[in-house]
Amino acid sequence: MPAAPPRTRKPSLRVERALQRDGHRVLAGMDEVGRGALAGPVTVGVVLIDETCRSAPTGVRDSKLLTPAAREAMVPRIRRWCLGYAVGHASADEIDRIGIMAALRLAGMRALDAVGVAPDLVILDGNHDWLTAPGEVGLFAFAGEGPTTPPVTTMIKADLKCSSVAAASVLAKVERDALMVEAARDHPTYGWAENKGYAAPEHIAALESEGPCALHRRSWRLPGTMVEDEVEEAVEPTPHHDALQAEALDERDAG
Repeated sequence: MPAAPPRTRKPSLRVERALQRDGHRVLAGMDEVGRGALAGPVTVGVVLIDETCRSAPTGVRDSKLLTPAAREAMVPRIRRWCLGYAVGHASADEIDRIGIMAALRLAGMRALDAVGVAPDLVILDGNHDWLTAPGEVGLFAFAGEGPTTPPVTTMIKADLKCSSVAAASVLAKVERDALMVEAARDHPTYGWAENKGYAAPEHIAALESEGPCALHRRSWRLPGTMVEDEVEEAVEPTPHHDALQAEALDERDAG
């Protein structure tokens, strides 16, 4: 007799409620999308909740587990449910200038600035705190002075466990997808309306035939744009390259 399929636990507010009992009244669930793409921005969504926010809308879960139509239908329900929300972006040019990890922080701080309420704690998906300000002085000087980084806690698979983080992932995914669909009108060759800037076959084929455009991350080793004898002289691989490629496949398959 075949084994029963594993049960999929839905995100809940259990983690958030425990953190609130510890004194963190206003919480910010935060998640990113587009880290492993070859083109377009990296995008960070933030969703604020407090003790007045009841159970999340039915169906809220990690954006990669929802169809595009389900994600878009979820957006107004998330906005009505939460205390506040925002989405921030860092462009391909900014990624090239400061690197992907610094660009993640820039997008996250823009989202926090836009939401207009300082959270007591940010719940960040993953095991790396890319939001907290690094020690380098002046790294973000070109962006002007921004808000002070709030306290951060990281959690692996937070987008599968925490309703606030899952909701943030939905907002980020929907907004970035819309940006890439819009960009595809000016750059139809790359198939961004479908692949959203990830390393899909039609995107790689277009890079090989047409080369990159202004919205590509030109500091990266873009597939199809290098020949064998250039590899050793090329830009070093992006930090956490294997993890980024895995994320890119997950995002591309999510549609």
